Amino acid sequence: MLELIAAEHLYHTYLTSDEGELTRLRASVVNTKSLARLASRLSLGDYLLLGKGAHKTGARSLQSILANTFEAVIGAIFLDQGYRAAYKLFSRSLIDVQAWPDDNYKGRLQEVTQERFLSTPQYDIVGASGPGHRREYTAEVSFGDGVSGKGRGRTKRDAEQMAAREALAALGALDNPPAQDEVLEAVAHEARRAPANQPSS
Repeated sequence: MLELIAAEHLYHTYLTSDEGELTRLRASVVNTKSLARLASRLSLGDYLLLGKGAHKTGARSLQSILANTFEAVIGAIFLDQGYRAAYKLFSRSLIDVQAWPDDNYKGRLQEVTQERFLSTPQYDIVGASGPGHRREYTAEVSFGDGVSGKGRGRTKRDAEQMAAREALAALGALDNPPAQDEVLEAVAHEARRAPANQPSS
């Protein structure tokens, strides 16, 4: 279902592209990394029900799980509300993709620490300040021998992301993140330029 939706979206966005080019674009848009970014945009990881073991290992930040979750949401919307509703969610998420960075620091930190240290980062919210409407949280991330990063944010998730970012910087892994999917960015750019080409409901 997701590949069909992606194919239609690309067909209406890239009107002059041939079949081979559209096939290449579709493969780039529906790969694990791209779908994980779309899932992160919707904060789907925050709503996953995980077992204690999976929760402790940070499974909700893994790209493979986020990608599967996004695909499952599209499928559920299709079953409940039909094809057009699923199409609209996908296309709107893709159009928005240029407005947010690929900053899944928690997922990247987990990959780095498991590869280098065979260890999984652990996050703790160690402080909160400010009134309810302007609350700021402080998070710490630790692995190995002690605290490796600290961060602040308006939500607990943002604070954890900033803590992971600081830890990546300390490990020298921040300056060389995984290459961004340039094709996904290009598709988002074209979709923003030509919304009139999208099929109506």
